[in-house]
Amino acid sequence: MQVLIIEDEQLGAEKLARLLTSIDSSIEIAGNTRSVKSSVEWLLQHKHPDIILMDIELTDGQSFEIFTHVTIKSMVIFTTSYDEYALQAFKVNSVDYLLKPIKKEELKNALDKYQQWQDRFSSSLLNVEQLIQKLKQQQPKAWRSRFLVKQGQKLLSVETRDIAYFYADGRLSYFITWNKQKHIVDYTLEELEPMLDPQQFCRVNRGFILHIKAIAQIHNYFNGKLKLELQPPIDKEVLVSRERAMEFKEWMGK
Repeated sequence: MQVLIIEDEQLGAEKLARLLTSIDSSIEIAGNTRSVKSSVEWLLQHKHPDIILMDIELTDGQSFEIFTHVTIKSMVIFTTSYDEYALQAFKVNSVDYLLKPIKKEELKNALDKYQQWQDRFSSSLLNVEQLIQKLKQQQPKAWRSRFLVKQGQKLLSVETRDIAYFYADGRLSYFITWNKQKHIVDYTLEELEPMLDPQQFCRVNRGFILHIKAIAQIHNYFNGKLKLELQPPIDKEVLVSRERAMEFKEWMGK
């Protein structure tokens, strides 16, 4: 059995090699790469091994990028520092995800899964694309952390944490900062909504996306609607429709 180790920490790679040979002395370490670039180059130049032990965080990015450059013809066992609860959600028979520090028993179980796969589907190649997509979904989403806006003839970078709310006025979108600065932002509210952390920001109607701390007061309004007072104040009526009121209350109470 040949194994390629993709691990950016030399001590970690050496430990994995020792664990593998202690589990099965016939295992051959085909190579050890430490980055996305070197891994792609290795896989393009060599016959693919039976198994790849693949760390997720590498020196030049995440190992998912490898799959965009080369078709993997090996079984992949990911090694990761994610918590065990998250890992269990993506346990499958054909591929395993091992929590660092790697335990010998868990690694042996992963190798046993590979052998069972080979015995049952010896003529098949592992299709990891769906598994990669699932694991990508597990990655914490990188919410937008800053926006680049014009200030006169200059460009200004504004941290998202400094923004109280976004709103639309005609064809333009704006945001207001906590210190009451107003800037045009080059996105519609529809484009902005998926960029923002839903724990912090909420689309309350067609015209406003609010940070939770920007909501100074909530008043009951006609026909089951809610009327909001914002901080900093704005000379516009901000209403939550009856249809959105329940969802908005749940969001406020999280």
